[in-house]
Amino acid sequence: MSEFILQMKNISKTFPGVKALDDVELEVKHGEVHALVGENGAGKSTLIKILAGIHKPDAGAQFFFEGNEIEINKPNDATMKGISIIYQDLSLFPNLSVAENIYIGQDSHKRSWNKMNWKKIKNKAEDALNELESDINPNSVVEQLSIAQQQLVEIARALAFDSKLIVMDEPTSSLSSDEVEKLYKVINKLKKRGISIIFISHKLRELFEVSNRFTVLRDGKFVGSYVANQTTEQELIKMMVGRSVTYEKNQSKTEVGETILNVSNFSKKGNFKDISFDLRKGEILGLTGLVGSGRTELAQAIFGVSSPDTGSVKLFDKEISIKNSEQAVKHGIAYIPEARQTQGLVLEQSIVNNISLPVIKKLRNKFKLINRKKEVEIADEYVKTLDVRPPLPELNAEKFSGGNQQKVVIAKWLSADPSVVIFDEPTNGIDIGAKTEIHKLIRRLANDGIGVIVISSELPEILAVSDRILVMRKGRISGDLGVQEATQEKIMNYSLEGSGNVKTNQVANHSDEVTQEV
Repeated sequence: MSEFILQMKNISKTFPGVKALDDVELEVKHGEVHALVGENGAGKSTLIKILAGIHKPDAGAQFFFEGNEIEINKPNDATMKGISIIYQDLSLFPNLSVAENIYIGQDSHKRSWNKMNWKKIKNKAEDALNELESDINPNSVVEQLSIAQQQLVEIARALAFDSKLIVMDEPTSSLSSDEVEKLYKVINKLKKRGISIIFISHKLRELFEVSNRFTVLRDGKFVGSYVANQTTEQELIKMMVGRSVTYEKNQSKTEVGETILNVSNFSKKGNFKDISFDLRKGEILGLTGLVGSGRTELAQAIFGVSSPDTGSVKLFDKEISIKNSEQAVKHGIAYIPEARQTQGLVLEQSIVNNISLPVIKKLRNKFKLINRKKEVEIADEYVKTLDVRPPLPELNAEKFSGGNQQKVVIAKWLSADPSVVIFDEPTNGIDIGAKTEIHKLIRRLANDGIGVIVISSELPEILAVSDRILVMRKGRISGDLGVQEATQEKIMNYSLEGSGNVKTNQVANHSDEVTQEV
């Protein structure tokens, strides 16, 4: 019997104008967690889609599963071999029950006259969930579950299909620290059962926590495979990006100007209460707190996605009314959401079309026709400035990696020439190379006189980019810190207790070091 459950050899993939993969290989052993790492655009997503049967590789590719050469030409080929893919954007049916989602695509639950055997479906769903020690009710509707619970349903579905290899793509991107720890325990259970896992993450702490070995890709090429406990974090980063990368706490004393934005007495029942703050020209205001503290809800209320119950907004000392996001854009306020695929982009449209959306009316001539030449020029400028890869503005947004999609969302709002930009988790799911680029971009915006709000759960990121930091706890501002006095421990004091002392190990449990992020 082969020591490898999966071997992919000579994998190349060419799209129009770009070679996404060039003679890549991947070997995964039985019962191991194998991390697939690389910068955004390195080819990870393309390789996994080839394994899943979504993309067809160029000629010469070979697949071996449990020592036998196989063909994967369509998604069902992978599933029937025992390969399951759990994507970052979960592929569940939200309006169906947990049990129905677990057994979609299986025929064993049907009676001879093609009626559903609901009792058998429920029992098998319970068995799969029990294996994960989950108390999720099989009758629950999926859309009523938390993201962490939905993820367990995906894993249970993989177990129900008797999967021998499970791919987890950025599985912790929307999980709290406690939920991440629970996922680690599930992964360990799967390993003990002999199930292999391909683990994709930009967080180095996670990679070293769960992985046995790494395969590194860079610019679509195979760099090498390495044993986790024989590799350091800095060595891994250098293999990924071709250089050493770190960033430190912001020590600058930025000269800020007049007040651009004033938020006064903002309240929305169940979300936030009595929020007041100023944002000045050239200032980067960090907004942090634990998941559920009300950060995103506050940002969306400022941008007009929702309406506060009470409170007012002033822009350049003039009170304005923002009842929807279109009005916010007219006033020069831009919001870059965390959920880039569902809230930030039209995935089926080109990069050109996405970037021009906020300014489309300005691009119309007297005949109400869009000036296509100008539209393309704007897109070309931002694709170059933000280093979007591949640099193909006519390609649909869905074809790009997560990090490059985030760059497109940023470009889209910068094209509107805003006075205030709100970034909500701007580097979520982005590699460390792209992360430092975005941090430099945020600082450049501030230097150009734009007022910037950065919402982030990563304390090192908040410390790295901010001039001033607001901490939220249970919907209220619990702390207001200058960057010179701020520390991770102080921020966590305000996040967990509102004030007082918090032990250092509590800080470690709720925050990853930035140098551990990839």
